[in-house]
Order: sequence, then structure tokens, then C-alpha cells
Amino acid sequence: MTLPPLNIVLVHPEIPNNTGNIGRTAAAAGCRLHIIHPIGFDMTGKARRRAGLDYWHLVDCREHASWEAFLEQESPSRAWLLTTRGTRTYWDADYQPNDYFLFGSESAGVPDAVRQWLLSTNGEDHELLMPMQPGIRSLNLATTACAAVYEARRQLR
Repeated sequence: MTLPPLNIVLVHPEIPNNTGNIGRTAAAAGCRLHIIHPIGFDMTGKARRRAGLDYWHLVDCREHASWEAFLEQESPSRAWLLTTRGTRTYWDADYQPNDYFLFGSESAGVPDAVRQWLLSTNGEDHELLMPMQPGIRSLNLATTACAAVYEARRQLR
């Protein structure tokens, strides 16, 4: 089965196991994974194996030295930011092939410059949230990425 292209963008990820799980999701769902530096771990072969990334050869992964380098190399036209500050739920979005899903670091989210770029190019309705019960601060980054990507896959089937 050939799936329409989608992109997962990790802005300054900090936890290698989350990145590994998201890499597995990217490979399984036919997405390209973008990793924006700086990151909180080593991306060498040995470090990836420790994080359980023995399948990394199946991941279409591009590393970018900075947010600015990512924008220059990719020129994304449609992006979605998954954030606890979102204005609507992720299942209310209308996804299209080549969309970019933005995820911030586990401890800080995305830098202000990333959010401002999103608001200026895509609008406030491109900030999406995952509904949660009161008192729950956030979901795991890998869980959120998987849910968002597979909702897009469901819509694009």
C-alpha cells in the first residue's frame, strides 16, 4: 500500500526512547521524520541501538542543524502544532498530503519562534490539542505523535 506523504518534525527532542518510538511510527506510517537540532542525546549508531532503534535503516530521517535550516531546506506550506495550548482537537483538523506535524521538546514544547512562524503562516486553528481529563498535564510525546499521524492516515485513506 502506498500512503500519501506526511512529515513528523521533532523540534529539539530530549529523550532518545521517545524519538525511537516516533521513528518506528514514521517508518510504519510511511512518514518522513525531521529532527531539529540541538537535541538532548547522541544520534550515533551505538546510541540509536541502545534506544532500541535497530530498525533505523527503515526510517526516512532528515536532521536539520536549526529551525531556520529546516525552513530553508523544506519550505513547509502546511503545518500543525500539537500543543496543550491548542485551540481545537486533532481530529477536527482537515489533513492533506505533505502536511507537517510539529512537536516540541518533552520539557519545554516548541520555542516561541516556531509557534510564531506557525501562527503567521498557517493560523491559530493549526494549533491542535489532544483532549485529556482535568488534572492531566500532557501525554507522552511518542503517544501524541502516533495518534496525530494515524488520524491523518485515517482521513487520507
